[in-house]
Amino acid sequence: MTQKLKVGVIGATGMVGQRFVTLLADHPWFEVTVVAASKHSAGQKYGEAVKDRWKMGDTPVPENVKNLTILDAEDVDKVASQVDFVFSAVHMSKDEIRQLEEEYAKHETPVVSNNSAHRWTPDVPMVVPEINPDHTDIIKYQRQRLGTKRGFVAVKPNCSIQSYTPALAAWQKFEPTQVLATTYQAISGAGKTLETAPEIVGNVIPYIPGEEAKSEDEPLKIFGHVDADKKEIVKANGPVITSQCLRVPVLYGHTVAAFVNFKQNPSKDDLIEALEDYSGVPQELELPSAPKQFIQYLQDDFRPQVRYDVNFEHGMGISIGRLRPDKLFDWKFIGLSHNTARGAAGGAIEFAELLKAQGYIQPK
Repeated sequence: MTQKLKVGVIGATGMVGQRFVTLLADHPWFEVTVVAASKHSAGQKYGEAVKDRWKMGDTPVPENVKNLTILDAEDVDKVASQVDFVFSAVHMSKDEIRQLEEEYAKHETPVVSNNSAHRWTPDVPMVVPEINPDHTDIIKYQRQRLGTKRGFVAVKPNCSIQSYTPALAAWQKFEPTQVLATTYQAISGAGKTLETAPEIVGNVIPYIPGEEAKSEDEPLKIFGHVDADKKEIVKANGPVITSQCLRVPVLYGHTVAAFVNFKQNPSKDDLIEALEDYSGVPQELELPSAPKQFIQYLQDDFRPQVRYDVNFEHGMGISIGRLRPDKLFDWKFIGLSHNTARGAAGGAIEFAELLKAQGYIQPK
């Protein structure tokens, strides 16, 4: 590309917004030209606004964003007039988010959202680019509903399902029928650090509101299909997924202990080969954020571990290990994904790259 697309990050001062800003700092296709947040932060320089709440550790505030003046995210006219598309990471009620994101779309500004508000809107694609890139076909029907020519809303799925849904995608030919998934989720998934969440230190919290329903249902939309007659995405009938979701004292990385039954009878070698060979459109197109190896299988029984494996492929790869037979299920395994890279901002950026490559996001 000779000219970068102009990007706005709405909700730029929160943890996911900060991750967007840092990941986009040297992006070859996109340039952050607008940062927006709540009315409380509007008018401040970005560097000053996040100075005492910067959560990206040793990664500094990017120089090209530090001196940008924060705009009010709800001033849609002003933000939309300055960008080609926006990433959304706002903290509002779901109804408010749905309304705000559709308002941007109606201002002919595509929205790639990290939020959950639109994940079950029937004509909004919820995409893991390696798994269901064809779901962007639904955008033409969404545009008909919204009355837009270029505006639309697209979302990335829940962060915790990234630790096991890619494995299920790689194993589709073996027809998984039932899945039990217990996730052990990092505190950054709640927008906190270990320092700002003293309740998690030396502790495990056995409940994350709303998380188990997302874990059980969202993979079925990803495995679903676009129904042209209904003008919506119809979710798959299976596999049936049941889950429990726990918060653990880890900064980054969602780990899963998963159990799977299959209609077919794959061997361990079959399953591992399917994982290691699995790739998708992002790898074919060599999208800037796409991992070269989407899924790695680790033979060491003590892996994957957050300490060693969470940053595999810059946090955009998935790590699987401890695949073995089970007494109740056919197979069980451990999975690991980076919850704010692959699971949040990084996954949304890769999705935006896919949308650009498919022609859905273009300069205004």
